[in-house]
Amino acid sequence: MPTGEHAPATTVLPPAIDLSIVIPMHNEAAGVDALFDRLVPVLSATGLRCEIVCVNDGSTDDTLARVLERARRHPPVLMRVVDLSRNFGKEIALTAGLDICDGRAVVPLDADLQDPPEVIAQLIAKWREGYEVVYAVRGDRAQDPLLKRMTALLFYRVFNAVAKTRIPVDTGDFRLMDRKVVLALRRLPERTRLMKGIFAWVGFRHTGVTYARPARRAGSSAWSNWALLRLAIDGIVSFSSLPLRLWAMVGSVIALGAFAYGAFLVAHVLIYGRDVPGYASLMVVGLFAFGIQLITLGTIGEYLSRVFDEVKQRPLYIVREEHRIDGGEDAGVNGRDGSA
Repeated sequence: MPTGEHAPATTVLPPAIDLSIVIPMHNEAAGVDALFDRLVPVLSATGLRCEIVCVNDGSTDDTLARVLERARRHPPVLMRVVDLSRNFGKEIALTAGLDICDGRAVVPLDADLQDPPEVIAQLIAKWREGYEVVYAVRGDRAQDPLLKRMTALLFYRVFNAVAKTRIPVDTGDFRLMDRKVVLALRRLPERTRLMKGIFAWVGFRHTGVTYARPARRAGSSAWSNWALLRLAIDGIVSFSSLPLRLWAMVGSVIALGAFAYGAFLVAHVLIYGRDVPGYASLMVVGLFAFGIQLITLGTIGEYLSRVFDEVKQRPLYIVREEHRIDGGEDAGVNGRDGSA
């Protein structure tokens, strides 16, 4: 080669990622070591090039520090650690992880080990059979409190009865999704998100794998009964307009009843020539109708609040910083937002 000439520059692309594990985290410091002690050997055994995407959802403990320390000290797989600017909630944190991951297949995983990492091999096997979504079905929930099992069963039954999109019973976010599914999910920018409902809405060829759900290994759940109820209401309102139609029908029935009762009173006066006493019964009917009106207004308010959230067009989340740790080397990435 003549002096002064240089070979054309070539860009060396990193190897493609076969499998991404997306883990939303909020105050999970106590379980970080146990999580990676079980997860990393499972991923190594797959023979795939894997990445773990941890999304720190505004933790107030040292979850972020522990995850970064573990990633730098034991770097068998690519680690990407996303630190959100505040606590946006699990559904949004999971969305952030799905937006960032690069795998040909993606598995959302809870950090509390109630989704056993060992099941991932079964999900991969079904994926290789041609399924684009392989969801994990909780076949045994004996470790969950009785109240939680009963309310979960009620939620699935009510949701599937009123919504056009059906969620497989006893499934959560734990599943494997082909990249084409993840790309479809990224096109859904709604602010009120029930991820298991959104997963079901996009469709694709799917099947299930049954597993026994163990008890939580460390820490305590951040989901209170009120938070779970709020999530259930959000999910039903997001996927069904039946509550609006239901109260319209109830109002119609009450109006017909009032018309019939009014006709009865007129007929009674015409026949007997005197007013019909019954102030107490009229008060009861009036208060009942007033209560129905308040419930109806509350239902309309739930839908209007969703419209209010959507029209503001705020980003779903804001990333404070992102770490990409490969082979123990940390390359920080500037913050980003989750704009639609």
